Amino acid sequence: MKVGLLSREYPPDVYGGAGVHVEFLARELRALADVRVHCWGDESQEAGVTRHAAWPDLVDANDALRTFSVDLSMAAAVADRDLVHSHTWYANLAGHLAKLLYGIPHVMTSHSLEPLRPWKAEQLGGGYALSCWAERTAIEAADAVIAVSHGMRSDILESYPQIDPGRVHVIHNGIDTELYRPTPSPEILSRLGIDDARPYVLFVGRITRQKGVPHLLRAAKQLDRDIQLVLCAGAPDTPEIDREFRALFEELSGQRSGVLWVPEMLPRTEIVHLLTHAAVFVCPSVYEPLGIVNLEAMACATPVVASKVGGIPEVVTPETGLLVPYDEKDTDGFEYALGLALNGLVRDTALAARMGAAGRVRAVGDFGWDAVAQRTAELYRAVSRS
Repeated sequence: MKVGLLSREYPPDVYGGAGVHVEFLARELRALADVRVHCWGDESQEAGVTRHAAWPDLVDANDALRTFSVDLSMAAAVADRDLVHSHTWYANLAGHLAKLLYGIPHVMTSHSLEPLRPWKAEQLGGGYALSCWAERTAIEAADAVIAVSHGMRSDILESYPQIDPGRVHVIHNGIDTELYRPTPSPEILSRLGIDDARPYVLFVGRITRQKGVPHLLRAAKQLDRDIQLVLCAGAPDTPEIDREFRALFEELSGQRSGVLWVPEMLPRTEIVHLLTHAAVFVCPSVYEPLGIVNLEAMACATPVVASKVGGIPEVVTPETGLLVPYDEKDTDGFEYALGLALNGLVRDTALAARMGAAGRVRAVGDFGWDAVAQRTAELYRAVSRS
C-alpha cells in the first residue's frame, strides 16, 4: 500500500507533539507500507519526504490562507498514493481534497480540536474561522478518524455530533523508550546554570494558552525555596502571550532564586538529560488530548505532576504521578493545588522514586511505537477494503 503522511511538522522542524508523532509513526510504518511524508518546508533531497512551502504571493496574508496554499500543493502531489493520512488542521484540508480528487481513503489523526482551542483566535484572527472550517469539513468526511486517547474520542463526538462513532478509533500516541530512557549528564546542568545541589521541577513545552505556562509561573510562588524551576519554553503563539510570560517570569525571578528559562529549542538528547535529573516533571496544560511529553518524562523514570484534563489521565496514573483537577472558573484554586502537589512530591523522595520507576515500566510496556504502527496499518487495510 502506498501511503501519504501529511503534516505541518517533520524533522528537523518539530515543535510539538504532533510532529513527534509523525516522525516516529513514519519510521515504524515504513516496514509495513510504502510511506511518503508530505510536510512544510523548503525542498530537500531526503528520501521519502516531500516538503511544501506556502505560495510566495501570500507572504503577507493570514496564516490560515498560507496554510491552505500548502494544502493545495500537498493534494496535487499525492496522486500516486492509495491512501492519505493527515495530522492537524494544517494538513487536514489536503487530505480531504486528495480524497475527493483521487477517490482514495482519507484517515486523519486528531491531536487537538479547533473548537476546544478558542484562544487560537488570538493567534489567527479571522483565520481561526477558516481553521475551524477546514477541520470540520475534513473530519466529517474522513473515512476514519484516529483519536489519540479515549478522552479525545469523547471530545470529537461531542464537538462533531454528525460523525458516525464507528469511524472514530482510539490509537494512543507512542514513545521510543530506547531514545527516552534515564541518561544522566551532569555537564548539562552546569552549562545551563542549574544547581545540582538543589532539586528542580522541569517544564518542557511551547508558550501557549493551551500549555498553561502562566498558571505554572503563578503556582511556583509557593515552591519551597530550595526547589528550582527550569522552563524549557519557547515558540510563543502571540506577542501577547509572550509579554505575559515574560512579565510573570521576571516577577517570579525577582522573588526567589533558581528560576531558569531556556528559550531555545534544545536537542532531544539534552532534553533527555534534563528529564533524567529532574525531581519532578510538570505539565500544567489546560487542554491536552494525550500529552506525549508526559510519556517522555515517564520513560526517563521521572515522576509527573499534571493537570487532570483530556487524555492525560490515560497516561499519568496514580502509580506514576499526581493529577491536579483544572477548572477554568477557579484558576486560583488550580494554581494553589498545583503548587502543593509539586512541593509534596519533591519533598517525598521515596514516593517520587517509586512513581518514576513505575512510569518507566508503563512507558515501555504500553506505549511502544511498533504497536502504534501495527494498529495504524490495520486501520489502513480496513478502510481500504470498505
